Amino acid sequence: MNKLKFLPFCIVVATVVVGCREADNTQDTNNPLLSTYDTPFQVPPFDKIKDEHFRPAFKAALEQHNQEIDVIVNDTESPTFENTIVALENAGSTLGNISRVFFNLNSAHTNDSIQAIAKDMAPVLSAHGDEISLNEKLFARVKTVYDKRDSLQLDAEDTKLLEETYKGFVRAGANLSESDKEKLKKINAELSVLTNDFGQNLLAETNAYELLVDKEEDLAGLPAALKQAAADAAKAKGQEGKWIFTLQNPSVMPFLQYADNRELRQEIWNAYQMRGNNGNDNDNKEILLKTANLRLEKAKLLGYSSHAAYVLEEAMAENPTNVYALLNRIWTPALEKAKAEAADIQKEIEAAGGDFQVAPHDWRYYQEKIRKAKYALNEEEIKPYFSLAAVRQGAFDTANKLYGLSFVALSNVPTYHEEVEVYEVKDSDGEHLGLLYADFFPRESKRGGAWMTSYRSQHTKDGVRVAPVISIVCNFTKPVGDAPALLTFDEATTLFHEFGHALHGLLSDVKYRSLAGTSVSRDFVELPSQVMENWAADPEVLKTYAKHYQTGEAIPDTLIEKMEQAGTFDQGFATVEYVAASLLDLDYHATTKPIEGDINAFEAAGMQKIGLIDAIIPRYRSTYFQHIFSGGYSAGYYAYIWAEVLDSDAFAAFKENGLFDQATATSFRKNILEKGGTGNPAEMYKQFRGKDPDPVHLMKKRGLN
Repeated sequence: MNKLKFLPFCIVVATVVVGCREADNTQDTNNPLLSTYDTPFQVPPFDKIKDEHFRPAFKAALEQHNQEIDVIVNDTESPTFENTIVALENAGSTLGNISRVFFNLNSAHTNDSIQAIAKDMAPVLSAHGDEISLNEKLFARVKTVYDKRDSLQLDAEDTKLLEETYKGFVRAGANLSESDKEKLKKINAELSVLTNDFGQNLLAETNAYELLVDKEEDLAGLPAALKQAAADAAKAKGQEGKWIFTLQNPSVMPFLQYADNRELRQEIWNAYQMRGNNGNDNDNKEILLKTANLRLEKAKLLGYSSHAAYVLEEAMAENPTNVYALLNRIWTPALEKAKAEAADIQKEIEAAGGDFQVAPHDWRYYQEKIRKAKYALNEEEIKPYFSLAAVRQGAFDTANKLYGLSFVALSNVPTYHEEVEVYEVKDSDGEHLGLLYADFFPRESKRGGAWMTSYRSQHTKDGVRVAPVISIVCNFTKPVGDAPALLTFDEATTLFHEFGHALHGLLSDVKYRSLAGTSVSRDFVELPSQVMENWAADPEVLKTYAKHYQTGEAIPDTLIEKMEQAGTFDQGFATVEYVAASLLDLDYHATTKPIEGDINAFEAAGMQKIGLIDAIIPRYRSTYFQHIFSGGYSAGYYAYIWAEVLDSDAFAAFKENGLFDQATATSFRKNILEKGGTGNPAEMYKQFRGKDPDPVHLMKKRGLN
């Protein structure tokens, strides 16, 4: 029931430092990446793209982008907004397209060949970005336009593009001395390799572990569907008659929740929480230490006291002090609630004859027992009402009632995997808005978590809106036997969450690609996603989409009441493990001095400092904290709870005016979803709400008030 239990890993944008537009390059008609996309809606031709196409495509695209930059730099005309800022925004079309396809595949459907290319290309792309960002002549032209901005009579969006372009150069080191620029280039190159290696190591470590069970009595307590999935996994690995459990969330988390065998719970838990920390070829300790210290070195080179100070300058939070203030305000009541929950678990253990103290591998198991006893709520009782098809339709119907959108399944669009679904998204007047790709199930070629990304961002070309191509990627429970995929309620809310990100991308209505959709600060970008979770859990909405997969019966009121009563159950744990991870992120990135010594000791000291109890560990331990060491959320993991202040307050507006009140929905669409990064987030929110957000709604929702 708690929304942070399986916190989504949200937005992934291809690691490119260039603006992008549609490819019109036809240098090599035999390479589909270098040709105009001759596909429905001009989507990538996945059915024609092969791994061997990427290296020559990158080479050609980099050369083309360099030529485009040279044209801007050597223009004999005086710098103007059009010939410098807009030209720079539009440069790099082919490179942008190739990078989006490649890096999305590396996350969602990778292999050894793609990973090798990613490792090789990381420093190349880093160097390419630096050559542009540190190009003195190019920056001089940008600065010339920026310095006369007050006399250019630009509209608000043009002004925002100019400001962001200039600021981007400065924050990338354009004002540094030549010697410091060389230092920066080396740091960036090394960081690009380290972050890539961290993610690849984590995927390898996750895939390497299997818990093989050969005695049926060791499966006691497990739901039938989970046992069947484990049996299917074993059969696929040539171990018929046995059961295999993995470190993918749909396998490991329910095992920890239901398995009676404490030794096996401890075994799989240890494997889970020691990923990247085993002293083998996939060990991440040295990688993350170097990463944190290089980020600090880079920040100081650019004139900041810490990496967090550098990052947060661009966030709603503005600085580390404000982040600490929010996290500390939440930490104290959350920790007290978690301690009370731990005491309840200890009583449950002792009542059952146990003579041990609650450990992390016990928490989910005993909380499930307490939930059943206290609320008569069994998650297995809920799942039949949350088939993937029903939840997906529920999200679509919610968007229809709020914004008039419709979703039409397509079968004529190429995809990168047979499980991927594609939908055309239309506005209330039937106009084409964009495409939505959906990839729901785990596999060894996909990293863990859930995220939204894009293959084409919305923008305007020659006065015409260019429609976005958006993708959501998840790792939900697969279908078992004859039953469809049945989701936990956490998975259902994750689908609504990622769908909220997708709406942010799909409804974007701006001129410039770099300001479109999710091109906003990390602590604002989670507002459109997290606010959607509120509809997923609302009783009025539940009755419309949560229907039994066999009978079609709507979820009964009695079950909804149980879910509501248990709404703040285990929220001490959920909040503490999340805030602990957010503070661990700041331990690495708000420091003003290099980190030395053993990473495990460093992490332990940080958790001891905040008083984290032994029965709970951070949501992510250091060596598998992909968000901050490989996923773009460094000094930004706090963003989910910052945005939850916003989303709780925003949903309160809908509760006050009506769940599907059209005036409120239109205001949210116009002031938040359509505007992308064209305005100031705080002002955009106030335009929607009429006032600053009130944190009381967050505290109430989590039962911390």
